[in-house]
Amino acid sequence: MHRRRTYALALAASALVTGMGAATPTPAPTLTPTPTPTPTATQSDGTLQILTYRGYAEYGGVSPKVNWVGSFEKETGCRIAKLDTVQTAEEMDAQVDKRPYDLVSAGPALAGRLIAEKKVQPIDPAKVSGYEDIDERFRDMMTVSDKVYGVPYLWGYHQFIYDPAKVKGNLEEAFSSERTALKDSPLTIADAALAAGEGEEPFELSNDQLDRAMALLEGVKERTYWTSPVDLVKGFATGSLDYAQATPYYRLLLQKAGMPVKGLNTRETTGWVDSWMLGAGVPDTTCAYRWLNWVTASNAQRDAAAWVGLAPANDKACKGRAKAICEVYEVGKAKRLDRVVFAVRPPGGCQAEDGECTDYVTWSQRWQELVK
Repeated sequence: MHRRRTYALALAASALVTGMGAATPTPAPTLTPTPTPTPTATQSDGTLQILTYRGYAEYGGVSPKVNWVGSFEKETGCRIAKLDTVQTAEEMDAQVDKRPYDLVSAGPALAGRLIAEKKVQPIDPAKVSGYEDIDERFRDMMTVSDKVYGVPYLWGYHQFIYDPAKVKGNLEEAFSSERTALKDSPLTIADAALAAGEGEEPFELSNDQLDRAMALLEGVKERTYWTSPVDLVKGFATGSLDYAQATPYYRLLLQKAGMPVKGLNTRETTGWVDSWMLGAGVPDTTCAYRWLNWVTASNAQRDAAAWVGLAPANDKACKGRAKAICEVYEVGKAKRLDRVVFAVRPPGGCQAEDGECTDYVTWSQRWQELVK
């Protein structure tokens, strides 16, 4: 048994390092621009400065098979002068304030902040070929006051995976067990709100609803909060975990490594969409729109989905190497999407069922108190 688990750990961890770019601990490739770009967005000279997650835009430093940034440069004549990559949403939130970028791939929490702070500008969807190929539900998420602020790229949803050899698989038990790993993110509070039965909008919680969701989390003192998926894989391979909040990709990865994990069948689950956004101070958007066209196309989304283990926003990307990813996320199945409550930045000022909504700053503060 020990030998089998050790093999499973090595195999699954290897798969993450070679194929899960957005979450792998391996260093991202560093570009050395010539000449060195100035610290402001300088796209008028045909260059782009981009901030994204590891694996979302690869330059071939990890594998020549994923050099789609190099292909973009060759086909469009635009050059990526700076490609900064981060691993977590927290790193992204900090990095985006350090310097201006022409393009940023943002999750729902960061997207809401960038829009509110006017650090991004609306996008003209008529200039983005293939925009209509993106699922309408995802497009609507990036539309504010009839203005489009982002081009959806990759998406995923959470599920609780468990080891059926040790537990029967129960959501209540998952939240009450010390042998459960939850994702280290304030938005995990929404998963707790769903488990606690706090209304139909887990991202729009009043103070009382937030307190009850936090009580569910605070009831277990020794729970694991994971940031690296390698730790999650290690937990199941070594037998230290019974449950984990993860994505269907991790379930697939563990199963392929010989671990007989299953996914809990819940009525609803939480999900998110990462979208490309255009910086507010870009003087010339020509190359930026070429990039947006590039990442909207099915081939680019196919490569990214296969590389990072997330689903493409463009259903036409579900071919070739991305086919297995699309199948595990059930891309194109409306009933699957109907069961996903997609994340929004917890909006202060909205009305929850029993009072005004709490904002994301409050969620972040409560989360830091929990995991410190």
